Amino acid sequence: MSEEGPQVSAKKDPSVWQGFKAFLMRGNVVDLAVAVVVGAAFTNIVNSVVKGIINPVVGTIGTQNLDHYSSCLSTTCKGDQGIQIMWGSVLGAALQFLITAAVVYFMMVLPMAKFLARQEARKKAREGTQEVIEVTELQVLKEIRDELVAQRGGTEYERR
Repeated sequence: MSEEGPQVSAKKDPSVWQGFKAFLMRGNVVDLAVAVVVGAAFTNIVNSVVKGIINPVVGTIGTQNLDHYSSCLSTTCKGDQGIQIMWGSVLGAALQFLITAAVVYFMMVLPMAKFLARQEARKKAREGTQEVIEVTELQVLKEIRDELVAQRGGTEYERR
């Protein structure tokens, strides 16, 4: 039985390796990896927009760092004592998310959707033109056939 153990594992190893290679070569995995890399790079752009534009605008109203906004649930909140709700941090994270979503939508999704719509319209226009040409050629061929049949003196169906 000890001889069967290594043979079974030797048979499974190549199939596991082949399965792993197949998994890595799938289009979805590669697309996801590219999306993660682009997303990480895009984070720097969004962070720069937040630091350079949003935080100064928020700073004119209050402070540039929303983490300082909080509310106290207990009677005193001095230092580490008391129960503080740090709603500024939550608001900052929510704004960061909305800004990121807006930048991604307006700078990536919307232009790409318009580009793809234009490409699809061009493709349909080319297909429509091709269909018109094919229909026209078919009509011309039918007319030639009808003319030849008329010159021979009757329809082909009458001769049979």
